[in-house]
Amino acid sequence: MAKREALSSVDAAWLGMEDPTNLMMVSGILTFDEVLDFDEFIQVVVHRWLRFDRFRQRVVHPKRPLASPQWEFDPNFNINAHVHRVALPAPGDYHTLQNMISDLMSTPLDYSKPLWQCHFIEGYEQGTVVMSRLHHAIADGIALMYVLLSMADTSPEASRQHPTVQTDETRRERSGRFGLLGSLARQASTAVHTARDVTGLLVHEGLETVNNPSHAVDRAVQGTEAALAAGRLIFRTPDPKTLFKGELGVAKRASWSRPLSLAEVKAIKNVTGGTVNDVLVSAMTGAVRAYMQQRGAPVDGVSFRAAMPVNIRPPEKMEELGNQFGIIYLTLPVNIGDPLDRLVEVRRRMEELKNTPEALVAFGILKGIGMSPAEAQIRMVDMFGSKATVVMTNVPGPQMPLYIAGKELAGIMAWVPQSGRVALGLSIISYNGKVFVGVNTDEGLVPDPDTIMDAFYAEFDNLLELARQVEALPKPAAPAKRANVALVN
Repeated sequence: MAKREALSSVDAAWLGMEDPTNLMMVSGILTFDEVLDFDEFIQVVVHRWLRFDRFRQRVVHPKRPLASPQWEFDPNFNINAHVHRVALPAPGDYHTLQNMISDLMSTPLDYSKPLWQCHFIEGYEQGTVVMSRLHHAIADGIALMYVLLSMADTSPEASRQHPTVQTDETRRERSGRFGLLGSLARQASTAVHTARDVTGLLVHEGLETVNNPSHAVDRAVQGTEAALAAGRLIFRTPDPKTLFKGELGVAKRASWSRPLSLAEVKAIKNVTGGTVNDVLVSAMTGAVRAYMQQRGAPVDGVSFRAAMPVNIRPPEKMEELGNQFGIIYLTLPVNIGDPLDRLVEVRRRMEELKNTPEALVAFGILKGIGMSPAEAQIRMVDMFGSKATVVMTNVPGPQMPLYIAGKELAGIMAWVPQSGRVALGLSIISYNGKVFVGVNTDEGLVPDPDTIMDAFYAEFDNLLELARQVEALPKPAAPAKRANVALVN
């Protein structure tokens, strides 16, 4: 019998959350302005993607009662069952691609095989799009970013040179010999080195976000602060009923932005204070408010929460797949109409959350979900979901051009599942001086995510115009320098 490995309790929790109306998949697209060679892309998948054992393993359920699900190498693994070459129908524009992405996002993975698929989509404008779908039990957003970076290199030539396929064991041996800092200091020459290198830059040069609150770990695992945080999570009142709340259906819709200038986002935050993340979250909040107003829904006095994943994976474990994140709840000030006032309030609320141990406590609760019977899992997932209306993610990417199979990666976007039966997801990703924003929705409740995206553009432009006006104001004159006068007694 093939060697098996039990799923971690958190990974098992994500597996158990799967529902026909809420698939636990992380979906992402890589866009190229040039045509990618399919055979070269297959080599990238074979040598760079499949070096992670998890992508050759399927989930099996032991027959013993209450036994945990396990990973097992698929004895019939065939890459052709996972990488599909498809042509985008005419006219090959954004809306055509959007329909295809939305359909794939609504289609479950085959549980008899390793839980991932890639679609190599040809005919989009003048280039190629690669869509990946993998189950959340395999990896969270940060781990997925690492996997995607492992497929890339920092030059066209290096991206065509593939290392020998490695196993998790040999990769751990290599990591132990050289260490993370040593690998970051050397010029990357293989996919492993490249991923480590750009992951280091990802941490230091990406969007400001709610990073690992490592200074709160000790307080979170012991003492009254953890108990208080757990109490706040469990006894927090459910979010109010809005047009985003309701019974989910199978069909999902995806939308994503044109590339935004990271320099412009930073220009706004430099004038208004706070972080890049504050600016984007505020603009997204304004977009959701505008959407509600267009649909005739009340916004006065309305606020609801966004469940925001927080990375708790230490830098030396960036190579590890699986799920290592907690959750914090940010109350979005949907009731505030003025863009600047809203941004100030978002910044204040984000500051309050930065020292909370709630993310680590939530991680512990997720572990508990994974070890619970199915009926208890459903109740706990519903409890988590009732306290949020939106799932909002922010995954920072490297601020340098990357290449796959000799072609430059033009853009990247990813959408996370709406765990807890939430109908609305908002995603933020940065890459190479650009920011990409995505929306995914339940089609029955929010059939037109493009409307939210259009409102986001308007909110962002308003903030940018405010920043420009402030910058155009005349600077106050510098005080005149006093003449040096010698005092004589």
